[in-house]
Parts: sequence; C-alpha cells; structure tokens
Amino acid sequence: MERGGRGAGYGADNQDVRFVRRLRRIVKLAGFGLMVAAISQEMSKPEADRTWHGKVFGVVPYDFRPPTWERIRAAYWNPDDDRLFTDRVFGVGWAINLYQAKQYMEEGFGTLMGEVRPARTPARGPAAAEPRRASPGAFPPSTPTRRRRARARPRA
Repeated sequence: MERGGRGAGYGADNQDVRFVRRLRRIVKLAGFGLMVAAISQEMSKPEADRTWHGKVFGVVPYDFRPPTWERIRAAYWNPDDDRLFTDRVFGVGWAINLYQAKQYMEEGFGTLMGEVRPARTPARGPAAAEPRRASPGAFPPSTPTRRRRARARPRA
C-alpha cells in the first residue's frame, strides 16, 4: 500500500481525471472565445447590417436570432440535407442532423447483419430501393443460433 492507504493505481487514475478536467476546461474556453468573437464580429458591423448569424473566421457557424420551429427542424431532422453536422439553431457551433445519424446507424447495422446495400443515393423514403440480404451461406451462423439448435435437440 502507498501512503495514506491508497492503492497502487491511485496516482495513474488521478492523472487521467486531471487530464479530462483540463481538456474540458480548454473546450469550454474555446467555445466561450468563439462566442465572444461572433458577438464582436456582429457588433463591428453598422447597426443596419447586423444579421446575428454567420460564421466566425469563415468556419464556425453562429446564430443569435430567436429560434423558430422551422429552423429547429431544419437543424435536427432534415432528410433533404445530406450533412450530418448542420448549423446550430441558437449559439455557436454545429447541430447533429438526427435523420442522417439514423441513416448512418441503419447502414452500419445493415453492414454488420450482412445486408448488401447500394451506394448512398439522394432518393429516400418508400421510393428508395429495399436492401437485399446476402446469401445464407455467405456468413457462418452466429453463436446464439448454434445455442438455440443445441437446446432444441432431445436429450438422451
């Protein structure tokens, strides 16, 4: 035992926690700095030209207008936009287009399950082609299937 009755791994664990705290503090400061830069960018414009939305340094989007339901939906659930990260409804940074996240999750799950899908196409919804299943012999049966078969056999 080390001093104070602590285990041998205490120092290493504490370093990890300190690293995460420092990283979190840096991210918060960067976000605050971007917000200050966005506000100062708008305040430097003549009052008639202030739109309260745009991009900081031409990269990070910001929007300080009151949110509307249309903009909320366009940012968080937009099948017409192929981007995963969209402009945020209020504040600085990006929002996640949950529709596209769902599409990526379905594609990943389909790939894991052996579905053969055509390349991503803009057509979505019922008109889009249904995914085809791979041939049954293409992948070995999974472990749960083997267990089910073993349980189904009568015991002697």
